[in-house]
Amino acid sequence: MKIGVVSDTHNNLRNVRRIVELFNASGVERVIHTGDITQAKTLEIFAQLDAPLFGVYGNNDQERPALEAAVATHGFHFVDPPLELTWVQQQILVVHDPLELEGPMHDGHNLVLHGHTHLKRIEQSARQLIFNPGECAGHMEGLNAIGVVDLTTLAPQLLGF
Repeated sequence: MKIGVVSDTHNNLRNVRRIVELFNASGVERVIHTGDITQAKTLEIFAQLDAPLFGVYGNNDQERPALEAAVATHGFHFVDPPLELTWVQQQILVVHDPLELEGPMHDGHNLVLHGHTHLKRIEQSARQLIFNPGECAGHMEGLNAIGVVDLTTLAPQLLGF
């Protein structure tokens, strides 16, 4: 199973349209957003994904009633971090801020996803991948990226745009 990973969209609707195109073209079966959606109209665009959307809220997701209404309308699954999932026998942990990973929290998880920093992070060991695809809000020109992770191999791929 291939999953898409996106973070910190910060209501950049033009970029979100491109992100949806890239995920749909890559054939991901599920997408995870690691927080900082910012406004509900961003989720309206994510509703065009060919895959279900899961995620956590970030520190800039302050329009919670509108975001929660959009999540419910589109059948998405978002929670306050942490979000723990088990897909194809892989234990997945999703947080927004990597400081939430301090201590043993990420032990026992095969895939650990975070956002917040807007910086790419790929730390892989024999049993675990810690991954943040980095910037996609358009704040750092030329560095926009989302990720695709193959859950069978835990191999990450960056899709720049």
